[in-house]
Amino acid sequence: MNDHTRFNNIFLTVDTFREHIRFYKKHFNIISLDDYYEQRFRKDRFNVCLSFDDGYANNYKYVLPLLEEMEVPASFFITAIRDAGYDILWNDFIGIIGKYGPEELVFENEIFRKKRFSRYVSVKNNTDLKEILQSGGFNIKAAMMESLYTLVPFKENKSEQDYWLQMTEKEIRDLSASKWVTVGCHGYYHNDLSKIDIHDAELEMIRSKKYLEKITGKEIKAMAFPYGAYTPAVVKSAKQAGFSQLLATDFFSDEDYSDPAMRERFTVNPFISVNNQMIANIKGNYASRY
Repeated sequence: MNDHTRFNNIFLTVDTFREHIRFYKKHFNIISLDDYYEQRFRKDRFNVCLSFDDGYANNYKYVLPLLEEMEVPASFFITAIRDAGYDILWNDFIGIIGKYGPEELVFENEIFRKKRFSRYVSVKNNTDLKEILQSGGFNIKAAMMESLYTLVPFKENKSEQDYWLQMTEKEIRDLSASKWVTVGCHGYYHNDLSKIDIHDAELEMIRSKKYLEKITGKEIKAMAFPYGAYTPAVVKSAKQAGFSQLLATDFFSDEDYSDPAMRERFTVNPFISVNNQMIANIKGNYASRY
């Protein structure tokens, strides 16, 4: 990928990721998600568990071959958006519109103007369009994608599919078949489960679990909350839905640290060197000094 952060800052280049794996293999101990939960750690090395969110086709295209070539395990948290009839997540859609869209647009009879960092902000109340969408269910997101696509028909540009295209069901099935891969859920629509009705959140988790289990033929017991966001009610519903491994970005309460199902994750920064990334991994933060 050239300009790999053009729409968001979640992607690494293939070459950089290869360097990450080489560093991990040389200095760390890379373990599977199950080993991580069972605390099957090496005492003489820093233990890491690799994971990827969202179910991008680029994971299948680039990451899987590297895992198999270098013989390292990783987990992939995938949405069920394909089951809903879409090949793109709503947040990737809005990121592309922000990059290529006009200086001003209208959505649901409200005017939005492009501001810093390609954000569309309401002229009426200075509210960020992405924040409005994230706070709602999928219906408003679907309406946004339908009404704004004509502004930027980006799907006609096949060279940029790596930045947004979701895995097909066949690719998910083939990914899951690898002995180096664990597949987990990442919601049905990629909604923020902490901001929608709890009954809708529970239904999303149940439907996504059934969808992935049907495709893979395996039990799906891991759930990574979209945006790392959750509430106590979401955690309770996830456990009731059959998930025993729950992953978030940051814990919100002290009780979460003692919950055997809950684990925190640390996001990779695509703007720093491999060496500084590894130091940040060990420290668990991105302090200015490495």
